Amino acid sequence: MKGERVAQLELLLRSHPEGLRRAEIARRLGVHRSTISRYVEDLSEHIDVYEENNLIKIRQKEEDENIALSIYESLAFNLSAEVLINNSEIQSPHLASGLRKIAMNMRSYAPKISDNMLLVAEKIDQEVQKNRSANSQYNTILEVLIDAWVTGRIVRISLADSDEIELAPYFIGFREENRNRQPITVTGRLRHTKEIITIDITKIVSATLLDETYTIPDNLKPFKMDSSREEKYDAIDMVPLKLELQEKSALNAFRDIVHGDISIAKGENGRLTCTFEAENSIELMMKIFQCGSSVRILGPESYREKYLSYLNDILSVYN
Repeated sequence: MKGERVAQLELLLRSHPEGLRRAEIARRLGVHRSTISRYVEDLSEHIDVYEENNLIKIRQKEEDENIALSIYESLAFNLSAEVLINNSEIQSPHLASGLRKIAMNMRSYAPKISDNMLLVAEKIDQEVQKNRSANSQYNTILEVLIDAWVTGRIVRISLADSDEIELAPYFIGFREENRNRQPITVTGRLRHTKEIITIDITKIVSATLLDETYTIPDNLKPFKMDSSREEKYDAIDMVPLKLELQEKSALNAFRDIVHGDISIAKGENGRLTCTFEAENSIELMMKIFQCGSSVRILGPESYREKYLSYLNDILSVYN
């Protein structure tokens, strides 16, 4: 676990060449601030790490500091940055910072492009300052999503118009829409499901990194429910389930089966209990298996016994 944290620290510092404070590193890694010094010490054994004005940074090698772009590459990069400004709803100060670094490196051989790139960076800063509060929240959330994507960790997301979800980010980029300003979105898999969703980052209220990791499958095939499936199902073979949850996100497993309204309450032991009617099918049984120890059947007793019977049958195969 310690080696994993050190690797995550290296990724964070390389993604933030301007440096990060110890408290911010601890928040992003999900550890106590007192442990950061040990991680920095371990990382410094093979990478030149230093602290300046209370910011932890990686000292760049001389050959890494200069980016040798041709004038054609420089112009293409400059034009791409302008397109990004025109298409993005909210601007990122990191883009302005990166543009300035590249502009200074091309000062000697492409001064006109360098000057224009500096103007673009200034325009970004002005846009950021126009709505400082919204931009600050947006970029904080975007940084968490990027950290989750880079380090392969699940992220808990709170949306403005629904309950919180837990997501394994697969991609961050523009959504293709017929509009002047395209939103930057995050696409990923809902935890405990095969469902792939795309979320406009401006709709996210908060994002928190979790300790759980994930991998992106090589043969990724997004799973989606049939939109023609009815949301309500009135049949006599519906099971009136009562479940105890260790984590609310486990309910995502039941998204693609027929079920009624879900009622959630907090028990005396602090755990969540939920009740809902669900289709009496082998798919329901498989979904509960999928949740593992995250879900425990409280009732009805007959269904609980049926579930235990299935478990015993499976165990008997391996015995």
